[in-house]
Amino acid sequence: MGTQKMIDIDDEKKYRIFYDKRMAQEVKADGLGDEFKGYVFRITGGNDKQGFPMKQGVLRPGRASLLLSKGHSCYRIRRTGERKRKTVRGCIVASDIAALSLVLVKQGENDIPGLTDASVPKRLGPKRASKIRKLFSLSKEDDVRKYVIRREVQPKKEGKKPYTKAPKIQRLVTPITLQRRRARFALKKKAAETAREQAADYAKLLAQRVKERKEKRAETRKRLSSLRKSSTA
Repeated sequence: MGTQKMIDIDDEKKYRIFYDKRMAQEVKADGLGDEFKGYVFRITGGNDKQGFPMKQGVLRPGRASLLLSKGHSCYRIRRTGERKRKTVRGCIVASDIAALSLVLVKQGENDIPGLTDASVPKRLGPKRASKIRKLFSLSKEDDVRKYVIRREVQPKKEGKKPYTKAPKIQRLVTPITLQRRRARFALKKKAAETAREQAADYAKLLAQRVKERKEKRAETRKRLSSLRKSSTA
């Protein structure tokens, strides 16, 4: 749907259905009123009256002070390798939660004004070639460039006509990419052949040097033995 709405509920008896529930847990919203009959919501987060956010994985209804670093939720690093101790709330909903974020899982009988009665279309379409094929059920032979979703842009200056923009398709296989792939493989093949030839030449040279060394050693031994014989005579 793409819509979102903030709903204020002051009656504690109504929102008590969320107490002791965890984040990512689904809750039936029949207790909120007749307009929510049949609706199912999933808890995605929230914060308490002082603004401390709920953090998934902290299994407690109160606050906790954690050492957070890059990759953790509820924390954004300012420097490379920075870590900081931050106060967060546990993932269990308690009575002091001021705002609770919910996602609609199942729609009920009646429409909620401003939430389920309207639909916001996606501003941008898919950009990757495989995802465009999946969206339009295209085969490998179809030209993906004809199915790119274009969006209309209204110019800021008055009197100018609106124009359309389309994203650059990612991972698009074109004749140039195939040519570059062939060139890359040819270079790899040539490099492997050159390496094999060089290895063979080196092995041949090594064998020749070993042979020369053996011949030289045999000649030295022969000379020494002839010198010994002449000295004894």
